[in-house]
Amino acid sequence: MARCEVCGNDYEMSFEVHAQGVVHVFDSFECAIHRMAPICEHCRVQIVGHGVAVDGRFYCCAHCAKAEGADGIVDRVGTAEPA
Repeated sequence: MARCEVCGNDYEMSFEVHAQGVVHVFDSFECAIHRMAPICEHCRVQIVGHGVAVDGRFYCCAHCAKAEGADGIVDRVGTAEPA
């Protein structure tokens, strides 16, 4: 068993996330998101989806990026190719 680095739960089904040369241990996706999800520079929400990055800054959507002065940013919606 391994102890979750967020909540401290020692759980038999804990899991590791390897990111940027560091190994993190969590007992749930909730704890993993809490620790690892970037935070939108505009609205401060944790970014769980794709989000957008502009000049090394993260935003949850194009609207927030534009509100902070980014130009030419668009959300990717409905871009799937038909089968």
